[in-house]
Amino acid sequence: MYPEELVAPMRSELTQVGFEEFKSAADVENHLKDHKGTTLLVINSVCGCAAGTCRPGVSSALNLSSKKPDHLATVFAGVDKEATAKAREFTMPFPPSSPSIALFKDGELVHFVERHHIEGRSAEMIANHLVEVFKEFC
Repeated sequence: MYPEELVAPMRSELTQVGFEEFKSAADVENHLKDHKGTTLLVINSVCGCAAGTCRPGVSSALNLSSKKPDHLATVFAGVDKEATAKAREFTMPFPPSSPSIALFKDGELVHFVERHHIEGRSAEMIANHLVEVFKEFC
């Protein structure tokens, strides 16, 4: 597990733009089970692609898009282990991946961006992709 003083700045990159942190399995379950509307869930991590492209790309997409998810949520892999494990149950059949980005509509997974779709892509590419996803599902 990573020390909180290390991950705090990484958490704040998302919470500063309106993301709610889910720190327990119950937080994830209570939100996604029987949820109506759309939720963008970011499985955050300490890796370089999370810092360099994932978090900036997500933030940019929210700034650029006229259509946005109803709710923004995040779990932190390697830190909030129970919350992350529960979130990954909801992203099945995709294998565990962090960072990753999931969009849920009415509690169902409708779009998932795995780590291998984040690595090697720019924040701008991720943002543009998410803007299109928001247009389709939000």
